[in-house]
Amino acid sequence: MNQSESGTDASSLSRAASGGGAAPAPASDEPPIIAVDGLIKRFGDQVVLDGVDLSVNPGETLVVMGGSGSGKSTLLRLIIGSLVPDAGDVRLFGRSICHMDEEALNEVRKRFGILFQSGALFNSMTLAENVALPLQEHTTLDHSTIDIMVTIKLELVGLREHADKYPAQISGGMKKRAGLARALALDPQILFYDEPSAGLDPVTSAQIDQLIADLTNKLGVTSVVVTHEMDSAFRIADRMIMLDRGRVLMIDERQRFERLRDHPGDRLSELDDASKLIRQFLRGDAEGPITQRKSSTGYAEDLLGRPVTDRTEGPAVEATRVA
Repeated sequence: MNQSESGTDASSLSRAASGGGAAPAPASDEPPIIAVDGLIKRFGDQVVLDGVDLSVNPGETLVVMGGSGSGKSTLLRLIIGSLVPDAGDVRLFGRSICHMDEEALNEVRKRFGILFQSGALFNSMTLAENVALPLQEHTTLDHSTIDIMVTIKLELVGLREHADKYPAQISGGMKKRAGLARALALDPQILFYDEPSAGLDPVTSAQIDQLIADLTNKLGVTSVVVTHEMDSAFRIADRMIMLDRGRVLMIDERQRFERLRDHPGDRLSELDDASKLIRQFLRGDAEGPITQRKSSTGYAEDLLGRPVTDRTEGPAVEATRVA
């Protein structure tokens, strides 16, 4: 790459990572299966999400990244309908879910699955019983048909031979796979993953990543993955979104993030502030805008995105949805 080409590339990276740099989902004949418009969420006087826009096309994998307190988990909870936004809209399958009643929302929820960070298995149930539970609760299938469906789901994640084991008898990686089998029980069109490789060794993490990619390819499932594990993110993503203090710094194809990650350290002057921050996060560098901000503002302010002068009055726990 000559100097002219590299300068152009750095300039385009900076534009993508600055305000208004959110790239639309790649062209598709189908409308977005997930659409988020102008999403704002506050807890008291703390703004957790501040005007987030994104869309996800059927069959693609979007990885959501950001540091602690950036709004990743809140965004996921808003998309699945466990929180109601203060402003903006969330549409799943072309329908706004923000003001649905619980009955209508539960029907939508049957069309997506969630893999929780811990797996969230019921310890008193075998793996087969855990996977069977959604089928028993939400379908009228007979027991023999449910048994067949459970075997198919466990086979998809490589756990068919462990169907009669309890969660306490299997490893952390196997718990993640069992949780994924349960998330697949109702043949969802969307899968949400909350830190799927957290707490796993590198080999098991890579196996989970491969499983996510295989399921996307074989089943055509749309995936939204919240993670701060960069190796996993780059293995599975079609597109990536970087959040910082509740705002979108950049959303684009994986290759754009790769180029930003690999941008030479002796040419950082070519990048704007947002691009430098994203580059540090992607690389895990000890020095850069993130650490400079932490040292200059204090940890609490960086975490919350605002000066902290005293404790916020009010309940420690807030109801998620109001009837």
